[in-house]
Amino acid sequence: MALAKPQSGKHKYAIIHLLTEQANNYASQLGAYFFNPDFAIGFGFKQKGLAMLSTEKITLSFGKRILFEDVSIKFAPGNCYGLIGANGSGKSTFLKILSGEIEPTKGTVSFSPNERIAVLKQNHFEFDECPVLRTVIMGHKQLYSIMQERDEIYAKETFSDEDGMRVAHLESDFGHFNGWEAESEAAKLLSGLEIPEALHEKKMKELTGSEKVRVLLAQALFGNPDIILMDEPTNNLDIETINWLEDFLLDFKNTVIVVSHDRHFLDKVCTHVADIDYNHIALFTGNYSFWREASQLALTQKSDYNKKMETKIEELKAFIARFSANASKAKQATSRRNLLDKITLEDIKPSSRRYPYAFFKQSREAGNDMLMVDSLNKTAADGTVLLKDLTFTIKKSEKVAFVGRNRIAVSSLLQILAGEEESDSGEFKWGITTTQEYFPKDNSKYFTEQINLVDWLRQFSKEKSENFIRGFLGKMLFSGEETQKMIVHLSGGEKVRCMLSKMMLTEANVLLFDEPTNHLDLESISALNEGLEAFAGTILFSSHDHQFVQTIANRIIEVTPNGFIDKLMTYDEYLADERVKNLREELYK
Repeated sequence: MALAKPQSGKHKYAIIHLLTEQANNYASQLGAYFFNPDFAIGFGFKQKGLAMLSTEKITLSFGKRILFEDVSIKFAPGNCYGLIGANGSGKSTFLKILSGEIEPTKGTVSFSPNERIAVLKQNHFEFDECPVLRTVIMGHKQLYSIMQERDEIYAKETFSDEDGMRVAHLESDFGHFNGWEAESEAAKLLSGLEIPEALHEKKMKELTGSEKVRVLLAQALFGNPDIILMDEPTNNLDIETINWLEDFLLDFKNTVIVVSHDRHFLDKVCTHVADIDYNHIALFTGNYSFWREASQLALTQKSDYNKKMETKIEELKAFIARFSANASKAKQATSRRNLLDKITLEDIKPSSRRYPYAFFKQSREAGNDMLMVDSLNKTAADGTVLLKDLTFTIKKSEKVAFVGRNRIAVSSLLQILAGEEESDSGEFKWGITTTQEYFPKDNSKYFTEQINLVDWLRQFSKEKSENFIRGFLGKMLFSGEETQKMIVHLSGGEKVRCMLSKMMLTEANVLLFDEPTNHLDLESISALNEGLEAFAGTILFSSHDHQFVQTIANRIIEVTPNGFIDKLMTYDEYLADERVKNLREELYK
């Protein structure tokens, strides 16, 4: 039997109704198979049960370098695991092993064949020719494959019996994977991530970089996957989108494994920490802050041999009680408390991590008048308004975070204040007692010479002795032969640590930082955070790290295309203030 193709696009799927009777006949003939579990798994039907992802003796080596050795680990359903480790320890590589993108040297990754793993894509150009809505649906590979084959059959001029047989399978699978709701679910995710409906049918190449990141995030979350693997999901997201993602993951019932340098994000969403250390991975219950402080507590207790066991146990109980009480949501608090209550002294172990030492001091104290900014304006080459009539005064010891949805605008402001860029109009004036030191987002121009680290840092110092210079490099974990490394061969994180050594050396009373946590590992971010909290001088900075801004800034200035907001409050207070929320909505219209 052959059926004619519907003539109108409006009736593209009218054929479904014509096929219903025939499809039912095929389905009844195949009834025995539909109730056969092996057949069901083959077609992607899920059996009831919870998703478990595990590895068995995973080893990965590149030549003589061993990245992982005999890693056996289980990721249980319902948990969110923060995968942490020093830069270069293999966090992203391990995610690629779990997803099947990289084959280990030996060992296996195991999960049920009817479980679905979703991966947050890092290639922002991979889907440039695809419509936005379809890009999201492509996150569910099985469903998208069914949709493609289904569309191909319905596009035929005539249908054979084989086509009818096949379409019966496809329609059943399509319904099982909730295909009829796919577009509305994808649209809902996009709206939650602030991708307006007007962009849903646009091609990906027509979107901005930030919009692409949010579409790829929606792709990873689409279709309720059993396991989600996410590598730096908060990069290039504004604070509203990060908050939305945090709430989504808190409500997510399945397994999440995430790599992130955002400590606030890790603390908010993680139930466990998976720590990569010495080629192995160890699991710990609790979020990142709990892991960090617990490992330090374990180190202290290990060194105090004379302390009674009863005292150590009481210290642990008090420590756990404090973290249980600080959980961000009631349901999270209950879940975390149940996990933490089971921890024993044997469960917490000292970390082998090394922390840099960031200490900033002023060679002289400044007067009260630090900086006056009057009606600064700046427009980008493409006509985008970056700064509009920006006016403010900075007083002594203020720590000001510049925030805004357009990070280019914030960077432009800091470059103007550092004397590296000109404004279109307006003026600014530094106080006569101030000395400034600037940390740029792009530091490449500082690392072009064929010189080693000691000679590089020496050029910024009045004191030229090698021991003196090595002392500052040592604070940033450069020691021994590392100090003789040529600066052109440094990694991104090493360059940042060199720049921090330079800033400590100059002893300025005003520090300007543009995204200083980029390229740093969690230990370096924590050390820098503590150093800037302790600094007695004035700080003007930008950062996408929530905890960094919250713990350092006592004043927030938000730069928008239609003006600015200036509030003397902490970052969390700023985000929670209803009047600020209303004002932000007006200024971003």
